[in-house]
Amino acid sequence: MPQELRSERLLAAILETTEEAVLSIGVDGVILSWSRGAERLYGYASNEIVGQQMQQLMPIYEGPGFEEMLERAQRGESLGAEVVERLHREGTRLRMTVRRTPIMGESGIIASVLETGRVLEWSGSDVPADVQLRMVAEQMPGLVWTTDRNLKITSNWGAGLPGTKVRPGALAGKSVGEFLRAADPYSSPLVQHHEALHGTAAHFEYQKNLHTLEIQVAPLRSGAGEITGCIGVAKDITDRKKTEEQIRYQATHDALTGLANYREFMDTLEREVRRADRTHQKFTVIMLDLDDLKMINDRLGHLAGNRALKRVAAVMKEQCRVTDLVARYGGDEFAVVLIDSDIGMAEHVSQRIEGFLRKDEQEPRLSASIGVGVFPDDGRTAAELLQAADRQLYARKKSSRKEHRVAVR
Repeated sequence: MPQELRSERLLAAILETTEEAVLSIGVDGVILSWSRGAERLYGYASNEIVGQQMQQLMPIYEGPGFEEMLERAQRGESLGAEVVERLHREGTRLRMTVRRTPIMGESGIIASVLETGRVLEWSGSDVPADVQLRMVAEQMPGLVWTTDRNLKITSNWGAGLPGTKVRPGALAGKSVGEFLRAADPYSSPLVQHHEALHGTAAHFEYQKNLHTLEIQVAPLRSGAGEITGCIGVAKDITDRKKTEEQIRYQATHDALTGLANYREFMDTLEREVRRADRTHQKFTVIMLDLDDLKMINDRLGHLAGNRALKRVAAVMKEQCRVTDLVARYGGDEFAVVLIDSDIGMAEHVSQRIEGFLRKDEQEPRLSASIGVGVFPDDGRTAAELLQAADRQLYARKKSSRKEHRVAVR
């Protein structure tokens, strides 16, 4: 009897008698052979499962590791043994130890992988610590990586980041700059990795592919305490950042006009006072009061009054620079912090606002009274500047009313 035939019969006899689940898998992940032990373990008959994808027998989080194993097999690397999870036909989960051996075809190229598996007799708190750690590492949200001292990635694991399909180990050999798409060694995130090589951990946010990542980088130390590289952890916080920004916007802006609210205005004004005092620069504050809002509300209703407030807000925002802060101060009052400005600029902006309100032909017709406070000429505190602008505003409002009464007579 030829030697090859005797070998085939011997292999067949082993597959029939062994209690272990023995199966062979093509490099494309298709099941090629199936033993009686595999049938008893998984619940599938040979004619039901041969020709199916092996991933049918595993939880989704086992897939990346399995594909990486097939790639290693094709490269001729040693596979050895590991603990994995598999699925029984009825859907129950099996924790198993498997041994894998690459099988070479007639052409000398790896054609399949022989896998021998045995169920582990443990559950719950009896799960070995190393197995628990591996399962946590593979399923944890986000991405973890380690580097050498040249910032070449030596390993990676985790469930990955949204919009990416990074399998465990797939980043090995790449540089941190390639992975995070950063070229400047003096900017984030490379600067934090270089700092970690000198013992300093960092926690920062980084924009990548329209996503906001929260990244932590720390020194990676050997058992002797020597820094051998870095360890990084990244988590996608895009949705959280959007929520935080929405909350902050709602807390700092007026719901009706979309302008900054009183709180944001006062915080900005206080900061600008401190900055101008430190740099000896001038800036101005404009206060604006919409004339006759109560009359508009009484005669046309509060919806018309709200529309009037929004019209004033639109004019003010249009006539100020993006660096200035326009705010609804409260009720029918508005305010502007004009950064790096003097009385001439403030008066010019005020005149433009008044002019655009006069030209607006929408009904009801609108007018406003405006006052200006100049730092440091009118005061060196926020309160003093607001008082100066307020005095001028009401002086102009009083003058306007007198002119109106004279015109009526």
